[in-house]
Amino acid sequence: MKKKVAIFDIDGTIFRSSLLIEITEGLIEAGMFSKKTINIYAKSFENWLNRKDSYEKYIKDVILAFEKNIKGVNHKDFIKITEKVVDLHKNKVYRYIRELVKDLKKKNYYFLAISNSPKELVDHFCKNLGFNKVYGRMYEIDKNKKFTGKTLYVDIISDKARVLQRAVEKENLTLADSVGVGDTESDIAFLKLVKNPICFNPNNKLYLHAKKAGWKIVVERKDVIYSIN
Repeated sequence: MKKKVAIFDIDGTIFRSSLLIEITEGLIEAGMFSKKTINIYAKSFENWLNRKDSYEKYIKDVILAFEKNIKGVNHKDFIKITEKVVDLHKNKVYRYIRELVKDLKKKNYYFLAISNSPKELVDHFCKNLGFNKVYGRMYEIDKNKKFTGKTLYVDIISDKARVLQRAVEKENLTLADSVGVGDTESDIAFLKLVKNPICFNPNNKLYLHAKKAGWKIVVERKDVIYSIN
């Protein structure tokens, strides 16, 4: 019998921050990345904080900083920092999402996560939440167990709709009564495929699309959770 699927974006949707930001800063703190790494995204962080530029620009610069510095890092050492970062931040989950996950678990949904953060990091984070399958950004490792700096399967992880369709076929799932949760326009592709799309704390582009499509919009602000019709 086919299982119903629930698909979630992670950063900013489940996790109240970005796993990629936390691992990058963790690697800087551990001395695996140069302290100068922060200069790559410091200005875009300040611009976002002062609402002069977008969060997306800030995240793009963090990805750039990570990928510029990951070459030569030992994979075993990276895993240690990954575990440390997740253990420190594992409870920083939105209340609405925590309750939604509990409810869907009772209904025996298959849980799928898609993230642009490193897969090792997302694997460890989602393990605590009981996810069945995780898709994350993968980086090549050489014979000496060190990162080469090369990103693998970029075309797959960038097409979230394709990821969902592939998982449905491979894991014998059904999109009937399926649930999808995302927070930016990059999630629109998979939200279009599910029966019950939820736009959680959406950015403006996703919000405008959701309003036009009649999708559910949920905002969690401080200790208040509310829906926008």
